Amino acid sequence: MKKEKDCIFCRIVKGEIPPGKGKIKESDNFLAFLDLNPHAEGHTLIIPKKHFVTILDIPNTLAPELLKIIKDVASELMDKKLGDGFNVIQNNLEVAGQVVMHAHFHIIPRKDNDGLRFLVREN
Repeated sequence: MKKEKDCIFCRIVKGEIPPGKGKIKESDNFLAFLDLNPHAEGHTLIIPKKHFVTILDIPNTLAPELLKIIKDVASELMDKKLGDGFNVIQNNLEVAGQVVMHAHFHIIPRKDNDGLRFLVREN
């Protein structure tokens, strides 16, 4: 597992590298930016500014602020008509699909027949 100093999201928070395709929103403890490899137009990542690996590591005291930024970003995406609905996806640890070991939330706008499929069971 990468150390915090090597974490790409920590480097984004520190300003060492740009935030994906651009910053969308920021709060005291969270940063939202467009994903570099989006699944749909408007695909946004929300990360805590401090290094936490999974949702279990994020202090409960940050929950109201996290929920607010998730709702604000999703509302903005819907207001911009980037989707008729949206997914909020959060993977925890490698076996569950987490690639960057810094907790993050995907807000993915969805349109009817967009071809995106999540949680598809393999036969």
